[in-house]
Amino acid sequence: MLKMAKNALKLQSGALMPIIGLGTWQSKPGEVENAVKAAISMGYRHIDCARAYQNEGEVGTALKAKFDDGTVKREDLFITSKLWNTYHHPDDVMKSFQDSLELLGLDYVDLYLIHWPMAYKRGDDMFPKDDNGKFLYAEEIPFTDTWKALEELVSKGLCKSIGVSNFNQQQIERILAMPNKVPVAVNQIELHPYLTQEPMVEFCKSKGIVVTAYSPLGSPQRPWVKETDPSVMDDPIVVEIANRYKKSPAQVLIRFAVERGIVVIPKSVTPSRIQANFESMNFELKPEDVRLLLNLNKNYRGCALEWIFDHKDHPFAVAS
Repeated sequence: MLKMAKNALKLQSGALMPIIGLGTWQSKPGEVENAVKAAISMGYRHIDCARAYQNEGEVGTALKAKFDDGTVKREDLFITSKLWNTYHHPDDVMKSFQDSLELLGLDYVDLYLIHWPMAYKRGDDMFPKDDNGKFLYAEEIPFTDTWKALEELVSKGLCKSIGVSNFNQQQIERILAMPNKVPVAVNQIELHPYLTQEPMVEFCKSKGIVVTAYSPLGSPQRPWVKETDPSVMDDPIVVEIANRYKKSPAQVLIRFAVERGIVVIPKSVTPSRIQANFESMNFELKPEDVRLLLNLNKNYRGCALEWIFDHKDHPFAVAS
């Protein structure tokens, strides 16, 4: 059973993971530093980062500023980073991890995730493509070997917990079947009322794995969004529930994850929205309203990465 502390979930390592954090995907250079500073000043104690976001240096500058001004100590914060697809080879894991640590200005991270199960061609080009624009893969690198390298980071005291992101159930089961030294702490997945992920959430909870919801607002600003894509923020039922509670649709969507015992990491660089997102902790949805939101499920993924469906480890090209 997953244990809930005050506004936090206990991981299998014993660490407490704050149930709401600040996401930093798509936060532009020059914006993310101020966003992280504002979030920490407002009470956020969980910051979600990744090497692929290419902004960890700015996050690190913000963390140092809040340490230096006495707002928080390192042990007050929960910092997540992620290993990108081009660094899956076990020989590359430590260097990529240490690069993130240096950029963040930290001695350790609280959680380190394999960002996606698909390995790309090794190297510092994070999005390697051929002359025709097709992604280049390294399919001979199994993510189980990558996982073993992450376990070494824990044994060296460089991160407290490890987990995965965007893995399907079968892929998680492959890791669980290994003679693991370190438990799978977290699976970070896209989750919102149009993609409720009920089977995955139930599976993870049965294994003691905490679920983190990214894109809880449906990722309306994702680079590949089309005008014809559905918008969960504008769904009439979401809007109606928000009006009844006198909250914003975003606050209802964030609270939807919290009510399900799921960590949630909404992204914003606007101080007023960062504050409003955090205030989602200050109200509760009635069970019948959670059910209404669950019934909106369309199994719709905004972040399916369908352009690499031909990778043998793509998690959504098969049933997940």
